[in-house]
Amino acid sequence: MDNPIVQEILEKQVLTVVKAVEDKIDDEIAALDKLDVDDLEALRERRLHQMKKMAEKRSRWIALGHGEYSEIPNEKEFFSVVKASDRVVCHFYRENWPCKVVDKHLAILAKQHIETRFVKINAEKSPYLCEKLRIIVLPTLALVKNAKVEDYVVGFDELGGKDDFSTEELEERIAKAQVIIHEGENSMNPTKSKAPTRNVRKSATTYASDSE
Repeated sequence: MDNPIVQEILEKQVLTVVKAVEDKIDDEIAALDKLDVDDLEALRERRLHQMKKMAEKRSRWIALGHGEYSEIPNEKEFFSVVKASDRVVCHFYRENWPCKVVDKHLAILAKQHIETRFVKINAEKSPYLCEKLRIIVLPTLALVKNAKVEDYVVGFDELGGKDDFSTEELEERIAKAQVIIHEGENSMNPTKSKAPTRNVRKSATTYASDSE
C-alpha cells in the first residue's frame, strides 16, 4: 500500500483484533482450568443428553416425512400434516412455470432444514383450503407454526419480483416467520431473522379441526 499512514492504521487494527481474540481464548482456557473432574463429567453428561434428544428429534422428523419435499394428495391430509409437525411450509401451486421455480428451491430447502416439513398441494383441487386461507395468487407459500398459519409468501414480490431469485433469498424470507431455523443465524444480524413478518392476511388461522 502506498500510504504509510494508512498501512500503519490497518496494522494497528489487525493487532487489536488479534489481541481481543487471544484474550477471549485465554479467558476460556482459564474457565476450563477452574473446572474440577465432577464439573467436566457434568458437562459431558449434559452434552450427551442434548445429542440424544437431537437424535430422537431427527428420527421423529424423518418418520413424519421431513427432509423431503412431497405432495399432499388431498385437503384432509393438509390438516394431518400441520398437526403432526410443529413447522410446515406448504406451497399452493398449479401447473405453471412460477410454481416450478418454487418447487426447485423448496426441494433444496427441505433437505437443508430437516426441522421443518416442506409440502405442496394443488390449489385447483383444494377449493375449501383456498377459500379458507384466501389463496388467490399462485404460487403462495403458507408458513405454518404450531398448527397456525403465521405468514404467507405470495408470488415473487418479496423476492425481487422476478423468477431468478436464489434459494438463499427464499430461505431468509421464510426464516423471518421463524418457520425454519436459519443455518446461518450465528453469522447473520440476530435481529434480521427475527424481524416482524409482513403478514398479508389480517389474522392467523389455527387448525384444530378439518371439519370447521
